[in-house]
Amino acid sequence: MIITKSKDIKDVLEFVKDKHNIFLVGCGSCAEACKTGGEPEVIALKNELESHGKKVLSYIMPEETCNQNLTRKLINENKDAFERADAVIVLACGAGVQTITNLYEEKVVYPGLDTLFLGNTKRVGDFAENCSLCGECVLGETASICPVTRCPKGLLHGPCGGMDDGKCEMDKTKECAWVRIYERLKAQGRLDKLRKLKPLKDYSKHAKPAALNLGARARSSL
Repeated sequence: MIITKSKDIKDVLEFVKDKHNIFLVGCGSCAEACKTGGEPEVIALKNELESHGKKVLSYIMPEETCNQNLTRKLINENKDAFERADAVIVLACGAGVQTITNLYEEKVVYPGLDTLFLGNTKRVGDFAENCSLCGECVLGETASICPVTRCPKGLLHGPCGGMDDGKCEMDKTKECAWVRIYERLKAQGRLDKLRKLKPLKDYSKHAKPAALNLGARARSSL
């Protein structure tokens, strides 16, 4: 799940200070779960904009705003309002914002949220970052604890000299990721994993911008 937070309304109003007719786009997936882009938040933004003299022509709630086919379908169903809008404000992650821009390059599109991280849901409204989407997963060697993410320094070959009594020097309230890896591997009887020399991380596998076309892959295998 992509975790987001709402931008300050002052920043949003600054975006549209010279605009009058606004079209809003929410997100029925990640942003809804974060309570930043669901229908209540879209309606709240609509009311806030209208209290500042703006006119919200309409809004849509795609199930997943980053899915361009779903989003395009809903926009086409609200084509008149969308075309008359001076600006579009998207309450979704950065991928959702760019979905709109890529589909309608002539439109002025603004983000209503800040995108924070890929999160695991611990419970409703409580999220934790456990994966950095690094492109070369090492979890098989580290007892499914990601050192790239869970260690503030992203160390791949054991704890640094700043580890103190099992705690991270960057934040004394947090356990050192490598101490946790050691303890879990020990409990699993797999400490031999720590004796294995690992190559340096190949950061080219996380080169940006990334893309994956499953259709092209399937055709190339024929």
